[in-house]
Amino acid sequence: MAKLVGATYGEALFELAVEEGKEEVFLNEVVQLKDLLLENPDFGRLMNHPKILKEEKIKVLEKVFEGRISRELLGFLHLIISKDRYGEIDAILDYFVDKVKQLKGIGIAYVTTALNLSEAKKKEIELKLLDTTSFKKMEMHYQVDEELIGGIVIRIGDRVVDSSVRSKLFELQRELLKVQI
Repeated sequence: MAKLVGATYGEALFELAVEEGKEEVFLNEVVQLKDLLLENPDFGRLMNHPKILKEEKIKVLEKVFEGRISRELLGFLHLIISKDRYGEIDAILDYFVDKVKQLKGIGIAYVTTALNLSEAKKKEIELKLLDTTSFKKMEMHYQVDEELIGGIVIRIGDRVVDSSVRSKLFELQRELLKVQI
């Protein structure tokens, strides 16, 4: 449900940004807003509290953000609160950021390896991804997972390339279990 709500509201914010020609402005504001909300979890608890009236939440919202973010984004936050969707704010903002990056040709890659990679190897992976995808730029996120044993797992959006030793051993195990003696 949260994914559907996030996509619906995130798409609405994206369409507003494109219509206004403010994709970059909104992207910067949304990234700063996400950081601010992450640093202040009490604000989220306040906005999600069922016993606080929506009108009070909107007053707090205006006091905190008026003059600090664009009126369009402030209006969008009003809408989210008035529709009781603040609980999905992270999904909404994440969806919006992904859509703007997609529009700008920026791919987001999550690379998991069994060992830390050198900067040269990271650059090599990034260049290879740029060559094999339609993205103009890649935003790389690296992670180490020793359980992979070796190899690499790359996730871009909903596509996953898994060439880890762990997955190959798992496939071999499945094939061996199928063999009947």
